[in-house]
Amino acid sequence: MNIIISGRQMELTQGIKDTVEAKLGRLDKYISPDTDVRVTVSAKKGRHKIEVTIAPKNGPVIRAEEAQDNLYPAIDLVFDKLKIQLRKYKGKMQKKHQENQSIRFESVVSDDILDDVEIEEEDTEIKRRKKISVKPMTEEEAVLQMDLLGHDFYMFKNEETDEIALVYRRRNGGYGIIEQED
Repeated sequence: MNIIISGRQMELTQGIKDTVEAKLGRLDKYISPDTDVRVTVSAKKGRHKIEVTIAPKNGPVIRAEEAQDNLYPAIDLVFDKLKIQLRKYKGKMQKKHQENQSIRFESVVSDDILDDVEIEEEDTEIKRRKKISVKPMTEEEAVLQMDLLGHDFYMFKNEETDEIALVYRRRNGGYGIIEQED
């Protein structure tokens, strides 16, 4: 597992780096050695935030974030969230009997690191399917259309790039765009 730690609006001390590496290093039993784990630590108005993104070569991206007044409890909480997500994913993959090279399961059965976490089964059945016609428009027009509809996201065909894109409302304010990668 390759842990990449960066700081935003704060200087990372060696103690912070060591704590993050030690805590997330306990997940190496479940993540293959060539998987990138990106960690961003930031401080804003006295609150410390840690964001962790695990991007395996096969399988879904696993992400967790936590904000606290003190950084070290935030590290503990984000670690707990990642454990829960990895356990959910492990359970789903074992049920489907699929092989996944980025997430390792051989030591999970006998390991007690996740024994204290209870997981509720998630309903993944698709309840509704909707087809839409995507219209060419600018990003600003898409944001306006999304607001007019009262939705949190809106799919459209970008006039400038001629590709399908999705505009969405961010939790912390503002808007974001998701575009297809070449």
